[in-house]
Amino acid sequence: MTALDAIDLQVLTGALRAACDEMGAVLVRSAHSANIKERRDCSTALFDADGQMVMQAEHIPVHLGAMPDAVAAVLEAAPPDADEDWILNDPYRGGTHLPDITVVTPVRVDGTLVGFAASRAHHADVGGRAPGSMPADSTTLAEEGVVISPRPLDEATIDELVAQMRQPDQRRADLRAQRAANRAGAQRLRELADRLGPDRLRAGTDAVLDYAERRTRACLAALQDGTRTAVDVLEAGEGDLELRLAATVDGDRLVLDFTGSAPQHDGNLNCPPSVTRSAAYFAVRVLTDPDVPPNAGAHRAIEVIAPEGSLLHATPPHAVVGGNVETSSRVADLVLAAFGRALGQGTMNNLTLGNDDFTYYETLGGGQGACPDAPGPSGVHVAMSNTLNTPVEALELEFPLRVVRYALRRGSGGAGAQPGGDGVVRELEALAPMKYSLLTERRRHAPPGAAGGEPGERGRNLIDGAELAPKATGTLRPGQRLRIETPGGGGHGDPR
Repeated sequence: MTALDAIDLQVLTGALRAACDEMGAVLVRSAHSANIKERRDCSTALFDADGQMVMQAEHIPVHLGAMPDAVAAVLEAAPPDADEDWILNDPYRGGTHLPDITVVTPVRVDGTLVGFAASRAHHADVGGRAPGSMPADSTTLAEEGVVISPRPLDEATIDELVAQMRQPDQRRADLRAQRAANRAGAQRLRELADRLGPDRLRAGTDAVLDYAERRTRACLAALQDGTRTAVDVLEAGEGDLELRLAATVDGDRLVLDFTGSAPQHDGNLNCPPSVTRSAAYFAVRVLTDPDVPPNAGAHRAIEVIAPEGSLLHATPPHAVVGGNVETSSRVADLVLAAFGRALGQGTMNNLTLGNDDFTYYETLGGGQGACPDAPGPSGVHVAMSNTLNTPVEALELEFPLRVVRYALRRGSGGAGAQPGGDGVVRELEALAPMKYSLLTERRRHAPPGAAGGEPGERGRNLIDGAELAPKATGTLRPGQRLRIETPGGGGHGDPR
């Protein structure tokens, strides 16, 4: 078997990346919910026969870094000859939070397993006591929706699961879209196996993994050895929860140690370890070289330590819906802060609205932190999100909502030699009775700047002008207006 030369390696890397992109296009174009077809809150990836992620599309960071745990859970649960689709969302068995449902498809050529195609999508509802399955005040996992341990997926299973969720027809359509996306990825993987042969394909994916590892280690080796520290907080209802990081560079290795962080708590800001690792991997990619192929090889030089029972290594049955979206953002912030970066808004500004007839979920962009040589961009999804917004036209067409205002929040970025980006203002008027849930951060503490730069403005949540807590739930009457002002990014360098 001839080893791949540099040109063959790049061709294979491009083919794998294109297959993942095609999977994402199939999923977005086939889905029915606005959360997937408009916001593109979904991710796709390909894995080798051992469950190592060999390529991912440039989708949602918090999905992708955690997806290998989902494939590992399927490998553990499935019989050796399984060839059907598998489904899961259990955060303690490969998932992230319950609305993120993962479908995993084994790919075989002449009976030999050559890899897996996987897709993960945030569904607009997965049951539970709150429309949208994103309660701000949940205390156990069961309150957040249907928990799906790894199991085979067929039409009967889909019928059983969607019967426990709101808008079951839309849930069914989105799950079928995920299956279609996986079919596309599986077909491309089989075509590569047919063209190269299974053994040469395996040698090629191994080479792609090793290439990502080499490039990541080279970037780490260029950093100064030593330990850097960072401390930050999460804004829980009962008060601030402290997170700590000691980041140690030793040659071409990086150890990210979160020992000393707050213990898991009775709310839902707890992180399963897969989410903590995912956020850490994303931040390291930002700090090193974003052009490194995004796969498991790039993670080999990184060790993440989070003691079991802490906020960043929660255990069942603790609630986790806020941990996936908000605590993950803070983990990324800690890593970036330890290496002297100005921080962006540090929150996804999660908004969920719904009643018996509809569920609507979105995350809102804000300001990004400035760099030493460039200002921070405004009105962008920062760090672990990377979704789009829901266009005003699509929102007003499908939901009983009117967009009163949607604009940049001018002047909310922190001053500096390079200023931070501005947040946004999103004000919605309810046209029908509905429940709301807000999971937001940086409402009590501003995103800090770096190297003398000033912090960005704190965010605010308001109903008819009255300010709400960072985590809030309640009802809206027709005519009431919910206004969200998202944080700005921190500035970099002395503004004088």
